[in-house]
Amino acid sequence: MTIKQTAGRDQLGNFAPDFAHYNDDVLFGENWNNQDIDLKTRCIITVVALMASGMTDSSLEYHLQNAKSNGVTKEEITAVITHVAFYAGWPKAWATFNLAKNIWTD
Repeated sequence: MTIKQTAGRDQLGNFAPDFAHYNDDVLFGENWNNQDIDLKTRCIITVVALMASGMTDSSLEYHLQNAKSNGVTKEEITAVITHVAFYAGWPKAWATFNLAKNIWTD
């Protein structure tokens, strides 16, 4: 599966074309398509990094949805968030769970 992203150009292409290029072509084009880490693991790593840094906004929501789309189960994401809570902070886990529960609905 090849990741192709256009959000940078769609949302910032006219305002910040260099940033849009780095977002779409380098971050999501080259980095996300690197085969050294499988997509499921890459999704988990990204969720952990965003949670740990306190980025519990729409970018985390996007990456939680991406994680689900790439095979991360509800059980796996709850275990990941719980584990990271002890290292990154309990309030960050609460914020992440509030986003995740709406994505992994049964």
